[in-house]
Amino acid sequence: MFLKKKPAVTVDARLKHIAFIMDGNGRWAKKRSMPREYGHISGAKTFKTIIRYCGDIGIRMITVYAFSTENWKRPKEEVDAILKLLSDYIDDAEASMDENNIRLVFLGDKSIFPPELRDKIDHVENISKDKELLLNIALNYGGRAEITHACNTLMASGRTSVCEEDLSAAMYTSHCPDPDLIVRTGGDKRISNFLLWQAAYAELYFTDTLWPDLKPAEIDKIVADFYGRKRRFGGI
Repeated sequence: MFLKKKPAVTVDARLKHIAFIMDGNGRWAKKRSMPREYGHISGAKTFKTIIRYCGDIGIRMITVYAFSTENWKRPKEEVDAILKLLSDYIDDAEASMDENNIRLVFLGDKSIFPPELRDKIDHVENISKDKELLLNIALNYGGRAEITHACNTLMASGRTSVCEEDLSAAMYTSHCPDPDLIVRTGGDKRISNFLLWQAAYAELYFTDTLWPDLKPAEIDKIVADFYGRKRRFGGI
């Protein structure tokens, strides 16, 4: 009988929520003289590995930037490949839901997607709503669009003035606390319209590693770096 290998690190309540900007799939494929779609296929495999590992070490909430409002500018073949991978992942998630115990929530404007994909999203959100671990997938998502949506929602309810708590409650992420840590792969040092409201006091970590090359061992280093920081939240 083989025993499951114990994770190299474990997390505590200081790191409840981690978010990933999964950058570098296209460049990873280009380095191998392959089409960008090939990079997204490899990136999808890494996504499954990293999500599983984060759960194993005790992170209860994860948010990933899967498809931004700006990504529609990419070639149609690449967009279609990304959406196909997403649809396949939803199918896999439903089939393994009891085993993985993951609640899926999709952040963003889903109205633009084909009805079949919207139905899949609604279905998997509904059947996973009581699961223990939370995975937010930002899809057709933009931070500015989210803030605008929250403001319009509040105005439509008759509000003429709001406080920060009102806005937080109207965000797509109202069901969870803000991320403690945002990780961007691929070498760029910006957050690219991701969780603009929620990132106010998040720790930021940037790595040159392209997303398909990200391994659990680097997650260990990222977690160790996080615990080496002092979070003051505006205090001293």
